Amino acid sequence: MFDPVIGLEIHIQLNTKRKMFCNCDNNIWKAEPNTHVCPVCLGLPGALPVPNDAAIKKCQTFGLALGCKLNADSNFDRKHYFYPDLPKGYQISQYKKPFCYDGVVSLPEGNIQIVRIHLEEDTAKSIHDTKTNSTLIDHNKSGVPLVEIVTAPQIKSANHAWEFAKKIAELAEFIGISNVEMAQGNLRVEPSISVRKKGETKLPNYKVEIKNINSFKFMKDAIDYEVKRQIKEIKGGNKIPQQTRGWDEKKKITFKQRLKEEENEYRYFPEPDIPPFNFTDAYFKELKSNLPKLPKEIIKEFVEKHKVSRFKVEELLRVGRLDEANLLVNQGVSAKESVNIILSATENIRASIKANPKAFAKKLKQEKAEVVGNKDVLLEIVKNIISKNPKSVEDYKNGNENTINFLLGQVMKQTRGKADAGVARKLILDQVSK
Repeated sequence: MFDPVIGLEIHIQLNTKRKMFCNCDNNIWKAEPNTHVCPVCLGLPGALPVPNDAAIKKCQTFGLALGCKLNADSNFDRKHYFYPDLPKGYQISQYKKPFCYDGVVSLPEGNIQIVRIHLEEDTAKSIHDTKTNSTLIDHNKSGVPLVEIVTAPQIKSANHAWEFAKKIAELAEFIGISNVEMAQGNLRVEPSISVRKKGETKLPNYKVEIKNINSFKFMKDAIDYEVKRQIKEIKGGNKIPQQTRGWDEKKKITFKQRLKEEENEYRYFPEPDIPPFNFTDAYFKELKSNLPKLPKEIIKEFVEKHKVSRFKVEELLRVGRLDEANLLVNQGVSAKESVNIILSATENIRASIKANPKAFAKKLKQEKAEVVGNKDVLLEIVKNIISKNPKSVEDYKNGNENTINFLLGQVMKQTRGKADAGVARKLILDQVSK
């Protein structure tokens, strides 16, 4: 038996107005190729980089939101490798002194340590034309500010990786540092995968990195495939080389791209054209004071104050509807009822609540009074639901008493939780027993 050992690198494009080291417009989505470029992001000789302070603050703010420590002394480094989409032959990145380090994300399957969050420039985009057997380069993406989150190899499964990546993406969007549109390339994930025998604690002496995955589903599929592939290789007596692979979403397989570089092959050294950074305590204090209230804090406050389901509150916050529930709560509607209404509400109902929450709450109370106080109204609702669910009635008569719970759930749903559950259950039993 084997256990996976997985680490993640997540790259998030920041939504700043200009690129990382030049004044080119950072909004490159659907732009004509090579129209958002200048001597700096084209890597022309003599062009000097000027750091984007807004990008640095967004990176550090994200670090704070993830519980990271911030380096008071930091700098950019040159990371050397040669590839057609890297015009200078090196990438301005960070190595030993990233802006953020040592954070943690808590998940049900186990906590995941964030080793570092650093800031770098994105590369250009290679466009491979199979018809002409040629490669074209679009430099619009070159120089886009890119935050990279690097985890420790503590991820236990594809689902664990998915939960982590989703949480990172949702937080980045929540605090406003990125649009996180994966279809636009705003977020990419690169899992590093190896396996070891169950019970072992020592890290394997190799890892396989799968590059530039732009879908959480593809990431899960790629991890599952790669774990099975490696186990099969090891059982067959083969050694697994340290390499970089790609993911073919059509064939649902990984494929070899190249042998994976070691850190020393990148020949890191401090970027000579950008002076080091020295951040003061006052600067960090201001960053922290401007940090918005985080999702975990909002959820905790709401749950503790109103004694409602954490799962439902998390879902409301994830889809951006918790404020709508609060509108009803502020009008005297119970928190439990408000949460359930907003979770199941159509766009029209939500629009009505936002336009006039007071009027909606008043109508809600009137309807509730009608249902609770009028047994005949509730009986008509019960009869209507039973007539629409003849199979449930048949199942009950055949001995499946759980169908009563289903019918009761339909009644409560139609009455938006206003009906007396005990009275409704008795009416249902009376009707299905006839």
